[in-house]
Amino acid sequence: MAEQKLTLKVTQTGSPIGRSSDQRATLIGLGLNKMHRTRELEDTPAVRGMISKVNHLVRIEDAG
Repeated sequence: MAEQKLTLKVTQTGSPIGRSSDQRATLIGLGLNKMHRTRELEDTPAVRGMISKVNHLVRIEDAG
């Protein structure tokens, strides 16, 4: 049977201006580089770790 992949809907709510370079790079790695951009990402431990690093700059919703 095909296993359904869980996804997360991540929206950038904070500006990377004045943040450290690793936080900016993490946002770019998530596919977010402008305010209010939204990406649907696969729910993996790597993505969860990236989100936790910039959790004050993003909003997370369950996409499915």
